[in-house]
Amino acid sequence: MALLQSTETRYSKPVLVAVNKAFNEDDRLAPMRQHALFSSLSDADLTALMQQSRRLRLGHHQLLYRQDMPAHHFFFVISGRLRLYRLDASGIDRTLESIAPGDCFAEVMIYADPAKYACYAEALKSSEVLMIPVKAYQELLERKPEYTQSALRHYARRAVSRFHDLEIMTVQSARDRLIRYLIDLLPEGSHEGGEVELPLPKCLVASRLAMQPETFSRILADLKSNGLVRVNRSRLFISDPGRLVQISQ
Repeated sequence: MALLQSTETRYSKPVLVAVNKAFNEDDRLAPMRQHALFSSLSDADLTALMQQSRRLRLGHHQLLYRQDMPAHHFFFVISGRLRLYRLDASGIDRTLESIAPGDCFAEVMIYADPAKYACYAEALKSSEVLMIPVKAYQELLERKPEYTQSALRHYARRAVSRFHDLEIMTVQSARDRLIRYLIDLLPEGSHEGGEVELPLPKCLVASRLAMQPETFSRILADLKSNGLVRVNRSRLFISDPGRLVQISQ
């Protein structure tokens, strides 16, 4: 089985780990049952899919796949965190998203034609992912069309999320983009504020929001000096979300 790796020497080949246990014997894979792509699958179908899948262990900054390479698998994150990014015409990488445990990514390849990865996937820390064959999942949907509805609902939710991301990126002010990004990190429906953790290093959050790291640091310092946030490394405390929203309107 061929795995993709960068031409840069710091990206070594991921470690392939066989899945020897049954699904219900591995607690770390239990969150799969909560994901929309797998929640409606019978135990037998999920086990059969697992038997065709493989685990990959990735080191810090290890590359899982490259942009525009043929895509034969999609992935479920067991542990760690990964970053998705694209290279622009000048060769600068632009962060698209961070992927946490319990998330799937590259799952659009189930329906893509031709199936090519649209970006790079890089481990931000030691991580483990489950590599699921696209063909195996496609065959499962063909045999059991009733599973298709769950998959389509998942894609619909992703589409709504992407439109929301696009809305944030069309905001002209860098300060307003950052404020909306921070508000989105709070639990849904939260009005009292609370502590959030940046899912990416600050320089990558800046890239995600299409601003320079210096701009990100300056805006964050300004929010801090005005008592709108308290900062402790990657953790931020937002005391009054309503006030933040007001100044971004």
